[in-house]
Amino acid sequence: MKKNTLLLTAMTASLLLSSCVAKKELVGCREENRSLTSSLQNTKEDLAAKNARITSLEEQQRGLQQALKAAEAKYAKLQESLNQSLQNANQNNVSIEKLVDQINESNQYIRHLVEVKSKSDSLNMVLTNNLTRSLSKEELKEVDVQVLKGVVYISLADNMLYKSGSYEINDRAAETLSKIAKIIKDYKDYDVLIEGNTDNVPISRENIRNNWDLSCLRASSVVQALQNQYGVDPKRLTAGGRGEYNPLQPNTTEVGKQRNRRTQIIITPKLDEFMELIGEAPETEK
Repeated sequence: MKKNTLLLTAMTASLLLSSCVAKKELVGCREENRSLTSSLQNTKEDLAAKNARITSLEEQQRGLQQALKAAEAKYAKLQESLNQSLQNANQNNVSIEKLVDQINESNQYIRHLVEVKSKSDSLNMVLTNNLTRSLSKEELKEVDVQVLKGVVYISLADNMLYKSGSYEINDRAAETLSKIAKIIKDYKDYDVLIEGNTDNVPISRENIRNNWDLSCLRASSVVQALQNQYGVDPKRLTAGGRGEYNPLQPNTTEVGKQRNRRTQIIITPKLDEFMELIGEAPETEK
């Protein structure tokens, strides 16, 4: 009897010991699983941010290609005009020397335009790179920065900027706006247009008649935040709204509506200074 009791006790102890070991292994597996799940999520978020950056760069490249095609078309038109001038010169016995002067002046003007455009493009790329580097991985998911035809576009999602269904800026947007404001203040030779955009869902709130009102009020909120909280010179700022009439995507899906609800900060060279850089176009004979 004693032997049986001892045997039973030993078997029970063995089972308990095995159970404890199994529980420890299970706990370890669960912890490892949580760690791997967290690592996978971080990797997915990092990949999404990089894909968004690649898409932005591809769009910038397409914009530069379009600008190059436009420049080539303008050059071809100018060449055609010069050929016509040559024909007119032959017909009207205009001196070759005067015609050569006109051609040289036109060529000099073209070179000047190219230099101004190159300078503007370089400044825009530096501005864009400085802003992109200052934004965090999380911010880049909700902020899109592009350069198109010499203009810098910073597009911000409405759910990052505003309280739901409102034009009041929320606390979450403060850090991002402060970084954008710093870039604006560093580049003093640029004007800034804040443009509000909505989806096509009608709004019904007191003192907001429609999406035109909402888009303008949201743009005005950003302008006042840049001026009052971050010290941007108000003389450089313009607020405007386009309502639902400048969509990026059709408003037929929730994703499309979400992309259309945005505020754009558009940074452009000051028009008067740009014209001073270009100078007056060469006059042509009538």
